Amino acid sequence: MKVYKTENIRNIAIASHQGTGKTSLAEAIVFQTGAANRLGKVTEGNTLSDYSPEEVKRKVSVNTSLLACEWHDTKLNILDVPGFLDFAGELDAALPVCENVLMTVDAAAGVGVGTELIAEKARAQGKAMVIFINKMERENADFDKCVAALSDTLGIQAVPVQLPIGQEAGFKGVVNVLSKKAYLFEGGKTTETEMPADMADAVDDAHMRLMEYAAEGNDETLMKYLDGEELTDDEIKIGLRGAIAKGVLAPVLCGSALNNMGVDILLGFSAAYLPSPQDCLPEEDEQKPLAALVFKSISDPFVGKLNLFKICQGNMKGVTTLYNSTKGKEEKIGGLATMLGKTTVPVTELAWGDIGVFSKLANTGTNDTLCLKDKQVELPTIEFSRPNYTVAIQPKSKADEDKLGAALQKILEEDPTLLCVKDPITKQTLLTGMGDTHIDITMDRLVRKFNVLVDMVERTLPYRETIRGKATHIEGKHKKQSGGHGQYGHVFIDVEPCYDEDFVFEEKIFGGSVPKQYIPAVEKGLKEAIMEGVLAGYPVSNIKVTLTDGSYHDVDSSEMAFKIATNIAFRKACEQAKPVLMEPIMDVEIRVPDAYTGDIMGDVNGARRGRIMGMEKDGKVQVINARIPLAELSRYTIDLKSMTQGRGKFTMEPAGYEEAPANVAEKVIAKSKKE
Repeated sequence: MKVYKTENIRNIAIASHQGTGKTSLAEAIVFQTGAANRLGKVTEGNTLSDYSPEEVKRKVSVNTSLLACEWHDTKLNILDVPGFLDFAGELDAALPVCENVLMTVDAAAGVGVGTELIAEKARAQGKAMVIFINKMERENADFDKCVAALSDTLGIQAVPVQLPIGQEAGFKGVVNVLSKKAYLFEGGKTTETEMPADMADAVDDAHMRLMEYAAEGNDETLMKYLDGEELTDDEIKIGLRGAIAKGVLAPVLCGSALNNMGVDILLGFSAAYLPSPQDCLPEEDEQKPLAALVFKSISDPFVGKLNLFKICQGNMKGVTTLYNSTKGKEEKIGGLATMLGKTTVPVTELAWGDIGVFSKLANTGTNDTLCLKDKQVELPTIEFSRPNYTVAIQPKSKADEDKLGAALQKILEEDPTLLCVKDPITKQTLLTGMGDTHIDITMDRLVRKFNVLVDMVERTLPYRETIRGKATHIEGKHKKQSGGHGQYGHVFIDVEPCYDEDFVFEEKIFGGSVPKQYIPAVEKGLKEAIMEGVLAGYPVSNIKVTLTDGSYHDVDSSEMAFKIATNIAFRKACEQAKPVLMEPIMDVEIRVPDAYTGDIMGDVNGARRGRIMGMEKDGKVQVINARIPLAELSRYTIDLKSMTQGRGKFTMEPAGYEEAPANVAEKVIAKSKKE
């Protein structure tokens, strides 16, 4: 692949609702540019971008793929982004490094929820948007209805630059609104022809509207347009490029990716009208010291570790070492390359704004900055979506347990939207992702890539126990005689609630009834005893224990004897001090469109035993703040998607503990005793 200047690069993320034909469009683009000699199909599992075993098996994109290809004098870095909501992290990584978002819309199904969410993120990040209404050959395809829905639903100015000739089975071409020329598609080829006479009025109306947006893209053009002067072709092009880059309009094209209809026109439009990195970044970035941001890491079983990066400053040529300023380590560079699906393509140079790949870097991962050691730079990092769907996992065998830690570490390096922790209370391994499909695919990867077999098991929630009453002068005595030295420890303790701290120990011993050398043993015994309460074996918190009295034996007393005596006294005291079960409570922020507010509030107050703490409006979204028991949130990621058709999202943080209702406590205690 030849070297391209920044102004001739187009970074395009193909991102939209699942099932709209993103991968088919990416495949058609690669085929049309000549980078591939065949047109792969998702249904046959032979596309260039969906190459992982999970993608081939499920017939759905799971990972973002880079497809670098050339269209005349323009380099296209196509990122094929998964549309399934569980893989939001892939979109998080792709959007910041692309100036353009190409959204596919199913001509028959219309605008999907995923497209709404992507448009919202793209608009927030100031990205240029272009729409390709796909599957125009399908039954019930309706171009006009899709265009209207795009503007109404997404809140963007969706403006056609093409109008279709025919629809459904009769779809056969398009009219270019700018040139008013028609193009017919037949046998994978495009032929220019005269515009159908019956489309003249519609094309004129669309042309007039497009001219208005073209004028808005450039101040000089706008003044000329307002003065009633006719715009030249160059002025129209400059104006449209400016308007698209500013997000003033989202141009709409159409075709059929599966049948390679309209793809060449889309390519020509992208090269001519979509912004390059130079249009969107400060020009001085080219002159600044070299700095590249790693936005995605891939563990390839054949090539090894791959790091996809974007050059945010300077140019990259002839480097043999780079400095990872995030981790403070040097990296040896084997060579520059880009990617076409799973194939690396060597290049000699990458310009400012370009996207490339490094292989086999020892210490570099996602969100790391690579730069020159003598001119260190640290770039702003990508903010990834926070996962909140948690399951407990357990290795099937000792051999799997030995391999699990290393395997999880590699998977977590690839996917910033996965978390894995060991719960300090329940000792379970907790895996947190974006949803059930995300977790399922992670489990598949553990088996396929690392041969680690794990089971999903029921999660044990980190309940706690405490006391609501007091118990005084409670005796604990441990006395054992069995030849030689015996064992003797004897204590009296008081217990009471303590709301400021988890555990407080005091001693009020007079006259040496418990010698000073054994008091630390009593405290240690208590710290061990509070790890297992009397109701269901959960740790005890918010309790104060006072050692008040006791006795000892000159020969038989020992630290161990006093620890055992303390444990006996503690359990007896807790049983008398009105023990209660405490459940973990979460502060939850739920963001939903207005239409779903009533249903969500009813669900929080009812089925989830929650309390609404407040509400506020944020644009078209209602932000609901609530406190909800963790026990009622295990499937909330899935349930909220279902209740809001995927439009709702939430985050949660620990808020503390509250006494569990009697019916909940009874079930937990009964289950614990049974186990």
